[in-house]
Amino acid sequence: MRCAMENSDIPAENTPEAGDEVPSRRRMLALGAVGVSAALTIRPAFAQTAVSVMNCQIPVPGPTAAGQYIDQYGKLVPAGTKGAFPGSPRPFTGEEVKRAFRGQTLPGTSYNQSQAYLQYIRRLQAGQSGFTCFASIQMPR
Repeated sequence: MRCAMENSDIPAENTPEAGDEVPSRRRMLALGAVGVSAALTIRPAFAQTAVSVMNCQIPVPGPTAAGQYIDQYGKLVPAGTKGAFPGSPRPFTGEEVKRAFRGQTLPGTSYNQSQAYLQYIRRLQAGQSGFTCFASIQMPR
């Protein structure tokens, strides 16, 4: 049985003009379903982006500065410089860096070493390895 809207069910201000069709209930439900599927399609994309940001990597220092040390201010200095730290043997993930900015130390580092590495990361600029990852963890969600 088909349920059709009668003109008596439509408020006077919304009465269809001559030639206008009243959308059927089925059509209205179909339009709603399209909206829901669009929302469900977009939401996983945001989740995937969030996961990739947390798994992106920041090498300290980047490959072009391999072998150099990092001083307490995050600047690259020659290997063996007193008070400076050798680069990390592995890159840090976005999640590890984000936690370190909230007060934890980077994995496998002392407090002072972690602070020097975080200063290095703060100084990253476009074009340097790890910059895109650093920029993405700075974006508000």
